[in-house]
Amino acid sequence: MKIKTHILLFLMALMAAACSHIDESERLIYVKPEPAKRVVLLEDFTGQRCVNCPKGTEVIEQLQQTYGDSVFVAVGIHGGPLGFAGNASVVGLATSMGDDYYNHWHLEYQPVGLVNRHGAVNYTDWPKVVKEELAKPAPLKMDMTATLENGKIQIVLDEYGTDGATTGKLQVWIVEDQITAMQLMPDGKANASYVHNHVLRAAVNGLWGDDFAIAEDERKTQVMSKAVEDGWNPEHLSVVAFVYNDQGVQQAAKREVKSK
Repeated sequence: MKIKTHILLFLMALMAAACSHIDESERLIYVKPEPAKRVVLLEDFTGQRCVNCPKGTEVIEQLQQTYGDSVFVAVGIHGGPLGFAGNASVVGLATSMGDDYYNHWHLEYQPVGLVNRHGAVNYTDWPKVVKEELAKPAPLKMDMTATLENGKIQIVLDEYGTDGATTGKLQVWIVEDQITAMQLMPDGKANASYVHNHVLRAAVNGLWGDDFAIAEDERKTQVMSKAVEDGWNPEHLSVVAFVYNDQGVQQAAKREVKSK
């Protein structure tokens, strides 16, 4: 029995000695998260009194056909000098929020776009710039659900840091498709049956969003809600969310609002 005990102690000592020779840095190997797929945000500054804005819309439609909403998100921001707020007989889509954004970016004409917030871009150059942005890496992944419950849009956002630390702002917007409203056309005539898509309706968390920070390999979740306002069609609403900072939009996502 004593011999067996000595042998057992000897083997345990050998195992302990072997383990002690493993460098501390080699005992746990960190696996970096898989790269995030870039989603590009195009903010289209448009107006119902802008005769060239339908040309910008045509470019957006071509980009949507090429890439789809999974990697290309467009938002139509009505405001500025060619925006129309409406009157008793004609529906208007311009908002004070649209004016605030237009003035903040010191824009000078319409249509004009911000592609991931890297400066003003003429609509004829949108395809080239969008393609360039899609080739860049993204530092985080974003996922989202948007559900209509009792007249409110319930939003659940999930983020996952994939490449270093990211700080900035998280912005959440409501947009609406298939709005029939007047639009001046390139020939100067007014089209009362024009269909407007991806129209910015409201900011869920303020004009500039909330502070946001996420580390690599960190997960975060936010829950928000927004009441459906008069004049909105709940069947055509979507939620757009994005993280941005001084280096531009870092990641974006869009989800249709689904009825529960």
